[in-house]
Amino acid sequence: MKPDIHPKVREVAFQDTVTGAVFIIPSSVKTDATIEINGKTYPLYRVDVSSASHPFYTGTQRIIDTAGRVERFGSKLGGKTTGLAATLLKKKGQASSK
Repeated sequence: MKPDIHPKVREVAFQDTVTGAVFIIPSSVKTDATIEINGKTYPLYRVDVSSASHPFYTGTQRIIDTAGRVERFGSKLGGKTTGLAATLLKKKGQASSK
């Protein structure tokens, strides 16, 4: 094996930005941020999604405002929508007229 071609592996703290949960895992990820946990300083890498916040692991679902997105998309095109956007807008109009 060639010397000095493999990245340095060390313990890194991964922090979920949604829940604030911190996981300490061996990794070679590069980061400048640090965090102190139990009197020891670790390199810190922030992640958007982890097992602490992902719906598959938590069993909860976040509700996304898809109707608002479709309406904004339709307004950008001046009401000339086709395909899925047109179908969703029609359903929205039928639901509001009932």
